[in-house]
Amino acid sequence: MPPPADIVKVAIEWPGALPKLMEIDQKKPLSAIIKEVCDGWSLANHEYFALQHADSSNFYITEKNRNEIKNGTILRLTTSPAQNAHQLHERIQSSSMDAKLEALKDLASLSRDVTFAQEFINLDGISLLTQMVESGTERYQKLQKIMKPCFGDMLSFTLTAFVELMDHGIVSWDTFSVAFIKKIASFVNKSAIDVSILQRSLAILESMVLNSHDLYQKVAQEITIGQLIPHLQGTDQEIQTYTIAVINALFLKAPDEKRQEMANILAQKQLRSIILTHVIRAQRAINNEMAHQLYVLQVLTFNLLEDRMMTKMDPQDQAQRDIIFELRRIAFDAESEPNNSSGSMEKRKSMYTRDYKKLGFINHVNPAMDFTQTPPGMLALDNMLYFAKHHQDAYIRIVLENSSREDKHECPFGRSSIELTKMLCEILKVGELPSETCNDFHPMFFTHDRSFEEFFCICIQLLNKTWKEMRATSEDFNKVMQVVKEQVMRALTTKPSSLDQFKSKLQNLSYTEILKIRQSERMNQEDFQSRPILELKEKIQPEILELIKQQRLNRLVEGTCFRKLNCRRRQDKFWYCRLSPNHKVLHYGDLEESPQGEVPHDSLQDKLPVADIKAVVTGKDCPHMKEKGALKQNKEVLELAFSILYDSNCQLNFIAPDKHEYCIWTDGLNALLGKDMMSDLTRNDLDTLLSMEIKLRLLDLENIQIPDAPPPIPKEPSNYDFVYDCN
Repeated sequence: MPPPADIVKVAIEWPGALPKLMEIDQKKPLSAIIKEVCDGWSLANHEYFALQHADSSNFYITEKNRNEIKNGTILRLTTSPAQNAHQLHERIQSSSMDAKLEALKDLASLSRDVTFAQEFINLDGISLLTQMVESGTERYQKLQKIMKPCFGDMLSFTLTAFVELMDHGIVSWDTFSVAFIKKIASFVNKSAIDVSILQRSLAILESMVLNSHDLYQKVAQEITIGQLIPHLQGTDQEIQTYTIAVINALFLKAPDEKRQEMANILAQKQLRSIILTHVIRAQRAINNEMAHQLYVLQVLTFNLLEDRMMTKMDPQDQAQRDIIFELRRIAFDAESEPNNSSGSMEKRKSMYTRDYKKLGFINHVNPAMDFTQTPPGMLALDNMLYFAKHHQDAYIRIVLENSSREDKHECPFGRSSIELTKMLCEILKVGELPSETCNDFHPMFFTHDRSFEEFFCICIQLLNKTWKEMRATSEDFNKVMQVVKEQVMRALTTKPSSLDQFKSKLQNLSYTEILKIRQSERMNQEDFQSRPILELKEKIQPEILELIKQQRLNRLVEGTCFRKLNCRRRQDKFWYCRLSPNHKVLHYGDLEESPQGEVPHDSLQDKLPVADIKAVVTGKDCPHMKEKGALKQNKEVLELAFSILYDSNCQLNFIAPDKHEYCIWTDGLNALLGKDMMSDLTRNDLDTLLSMEIKLRLLDLENIQIPDAPPPIPKEPSNYDFVYDCN
């Protein structure tokens, strides 16, 4: 007979004694269980003791998390969190350097546990640590020359404990003094400082900026970009990551009017070329956190274009109209006309109208009206002027080429530039906040100070080339734009390392090549639309869906490593979830690091019976998407979020690492609940597998025309004398 569900068998350790095997009744109060354990080892004052996990986490067992204890768990009897907090509070104030160092080391380790953290914070522990950083470090600076390693370790453990305690979100960031900020900033500004101290200091500054507007202003006064730049020129990728994270935080929280000013400072300090040399082209792989920070910097840089993108042109603004005149002048090099007589004025207007038509504007009389739509607004005109000035030969060639073609085949440069700018802004998501999970940065955008403008210049030449290859007319304009978008998107997915490499990728993606790719992809859809084939599809579809369902469930059995997101990305924290082989239980639990391969069921502490699952919700319906983070939740995060609802108010929240894993898990969970699999991945898999299966079944009918209707049934024979009776 199986043991009751409320009884768990565990081993409990106590220093200097043999481990004790015992059964814990989960219905009993935790204090009664601790008393029973203490009595077994003849320990008095059981209220001063607690149980904690004996693994590397060392987390305390509380009434809230006691249900996480599973059969076979190894626990440790230890000092209670309150008692431990009191002792450490006293020990870190010891006059003995060695005792103080040991206490701070223990505090840094224990602060990861939220139960201990709450008790230590209740003793005003955060204030004590900040005082030690502000004034206590000065007391020991005289000893630096003699005891430099000891001093460095002490400060490192103090800052580590501070970061861990603040990560629990118990204390507001707004409570810190200017003196503390100045002290942390001084560690960052020093040219020679211990690496661990620098890491923690950068992490603290990033959190201050992201979590408090007041602290952003104070940090911005203490830290300059020039002081951060040297940390990027080292070889420690972790320090480089923290440094870019601080720059991103300052960029993100800066008021709109100051962002362009900050971008100008970054350009003056040559941040882009330093990142390119010391990070992107360094002889080492870029880890996920660094990739994320580079992606955030890329997004924030492109978001500077939003203001111009959303600014309409004022047809009455002479400075803006002069840009259009400059485009015409560069293209046609017209000599100034005498403007004394009304006749010459009329002649000039007529000539301008003709030239504006050649430049491809929709409104030939007043081209300024073409730039009143937002997006792309004035950004399109900026791009056109950049192209005309910095790639003058290509600009003149495109304009003159098209002005000499027949009207119906000319590629309108003005209209094309406006639509292309709008399309590029959509591809690069200009104006959207960075995703908290995305790592999708493009190295080529770090190779030029005006990367967006150069990107436009390459693409406008591609558009003109594709227009000629397609022999397009004005009616084909939207078709050409679709082909160009496909060419650009396919080239970007290869992650070219430079703009020249991007250009060469586009050379290989000619219109002919795009047609071949489309044709091969379309074969799965267009070749099998006759009635007999559709009936065959309908017949074998349930079999294919069952195959997809089994694949999804098999992937859930293998499991996936998910990432825990908190208000800051100081470090990666992971958890793993997988389905049991009998498809009845979901096993999940925290991990210290990202796993290499599968994680066995036994090492996952928690489980959730599939029978207890009430529903699976996605996107905005998820409980964790209704909470406010340091970065506003955006479309990309919402598209990766899903939650399992069980019991009355319980949920298991997920943010998938990518869209593919999101589809796998939502499909698999819906299959477990007996619901339809509705993801895009299922639709694509179904189309692919159906197409393959039908092609295999039709191999013997190659080059045979399949009729739309079944052949008629022949008439009955006049007699059945040919039938052989076996009896």
